[in-house]
Amino acid sequence: MRADARDNRERILAAAEEVFGRSPAASTDDVAKLAGVGIATVFRHFPTKLELLEAVLTVRLERLRDQARELVGSGDPRTAFFAFFAQVVGEAASKLAIADALAAAGAAVGEEAYKAGAGLREAFGELLTQAQRAGVVRQDADQPEVYALLVSASRGATALGLAPDVRDRMLNLLYDGLRPGRTP
Repeated sequence: MRADARDNRERILAAAEEVFGRSPAASTDDVAKLAGVGIATVFRHFPTKLELLEAVLTVRLERLRDQARELVGSGDPRTAFFAFFAQVVGEAASKLAIADALAAAGAAVGEEAYKAGAGLREAFGELLTQAQRAGVVRQDADQPEVYALLVSASRGATALGLAPDVRDRMLNLLYDGLRPGRTP
């Protein structure tokens, strides 16, 4: 891909993430305007709105996956795990809006987004394992359950439109349940 085409694609994806994150019903015209390109350029890269939405979701999941992988090597398992958890919940509204727009259109998540999601779950599992080895997360908290808590907290905070201070207090309650020494 030529450098200018690659730049256009990146601008389109960034604009689409912003536009569809605010309103999944937004148009590709809105994306083109924000990206500073013509609508034909958008459709040259993404022939349908669904393909554009899926590409945006894939990029978002890949970015989160990469951040989680970077945090695994950060040297502070407690901060890495809980900060990543809070980041995902804090950014959930726009990601969920994009995923919900795909679902509303009757589109199944494509292979690239599926792979990115699987990579995110794997990287999150590495963060969890690292936190457990460091003794900051209870040993009996398995990855599927903790990931379900992440998804649930994200959806709940988004659905209720929690103010940041309420969301943070909710997360602190959740974190207390994940810390060692807690039993059901």
